[in-house]
Amino acid sequence: MHTNANLKDKVHRAIVGDPQNGIPGLQDDLWTNIVPDIRKSHGSWLFDAGSGRKFLDFKCFYGTSAVSYNHPKLLDKAFLERLAWAGIQKPSLSDMWPEEMAEFVETFRRVAVPEGIRHLFFVEGGALGVENALKAAFDWKVRLNMAKGLIKTDPQEERRPLGTRVIGFEDGFHGRTGYTLSLTHTADPRKYKYFPKFDWFRVTNPKMRFPLTPEAKEEVKRKEDKALAEISAILKEHPHDIAAIIIEPIQAEGGDNHIRPEFFVMLRQIADENDIMLIYDEVQTGLGTTGKMWCYQHFPPEAAPDMIAFGKKVQLGGMMARGEKLSRVKENVFASLHESKSRLNSTWGGNLVDMVRSTRILQIIEEEKLVDNAAKMGKVFLEGLMNLAELFPGLINNPRGLGLMLAFDAASPDLQGKIWQAFYNEGLLCLTCGKLGIRFRPHLDITEEETKVGLDKMAKALGKLKG
Repeated sequence: MHTNANLKDKVHRAIVGDPQNGIPGLQDDLWTNIVPDIRKSHGSWLFDAGSGRKFLDFKCFYGTSAVSYNHPKLLDKAFLERLAWAGIQKPSLSDMWPEEMAEFVETFRRVAVPEGIRHLFFVEGGALGVENALKAAFDWKVRLNMAKGLIKTDPQEERRPLGTRVIGFEDGFHGRTGYTLSLTHTADPRKYKYFPKFDWFRVTNPKMRFPLTPEAKEEVKRKEDKALAEISAILKEHPHDIAAIIIEPIQAEGGDNHIRPEFFVMLRQIADENDIMLIYDEVQTGLGTTGKMWCYQHFPPEAAPDMIAFGKKVQLGGMMARGEKLSRVKENVFASLHESKSRLNSTWGGNLVDMVRSTRILQIIEEEKLVDNAAKMGKVFLEGLMNLAELFPGLINNPRGLGLMLAFDAASPDLQGKIWQAFYNEGLLCLTCGKLGIRFRPHLDITEEETKVGLDKMAKALGKLKG
């Protein structure tokens, strides 16, 4: 790939086509206007072949890139050869299990699977990981209702049998697929409006605001009480109809919203008292992003979920489940009985190329203690954001973060896009979220030097905006 002034236009025309004149193409919604050249990128620096510029990348492909560009262990000849062989064919992993898949599962189990997990499921994409966690919950709850004698007729052909509703939260984002569209509710309604949705429930999001002053704590407590009252009212009216409560440990797309660990403990209690599956959507928060392998590991042990959906940094989607509650239903989706076989399945069962790449990434995370690095560098990064908030109070506020899942708010909605553009102009890539948020998703192996260079770029950009 060569850098030249015409490359960006050439790439753009090839992809967008000209639908009005019979040349089919993709919708023109590209907003970074970057032609990435991975071969010329290094560390946290992404090379744009269209402009010849280097960008300090705190976006990292929507937080999916776990380790730095051209990490030496990703350029190892044996690994590249293994990756190439995995890509020559795309096997259906639902009915054939190659050796490379076995290596991935063993590595994932050793490096990333938390204590208490008994079941794994892999699929392509985080939203489908969420979908299959929901399906497992629906199956479990309906069978449990049948065993209790609450369902008198054969439910297998019913449009919506008793036990197939879900409680989600305002500002949640769980994907754009069938089931998840009924749960996603973020600032941009284009992502879900006009699509048919299920009659599920959405309750108040008790997000915190930083710094957490006594007044802010009181406001959070009011929101928590409101959310719990809403859940209680739902359960009173529909006592046997709720299969799952689903929540992101930190709401990402909806605004990088942090919620008190104590609230998750209360959700765990509600789920146990009402025969409900508690699902944590860790698609964005998982695999070391927050300074723990999984974000919920920051919470008290009694807040552990029944199921975890994952994706992004793992390189493929999926879900994992604990065994205690599931085992109450003999024919649950993970049972070895004939009735349970293939209840959850897909043609590809993940992607072998992604599994080979993920295996190497997991090994790097383990060997280089990158979860610890995320915690350490996250503190440096967050301290820098707090300093910026003090320097530019008229532009930004509410700095927050856990590990390398970091954000601040623009002082007003109209400033959000201006700040993003100012950072871009300084050669810094980041993301927006919610109505005000600017968020950062750097690689797990980001260095202190790269962190400080990024903070300097932010300070320079904000200084120009301040005037």
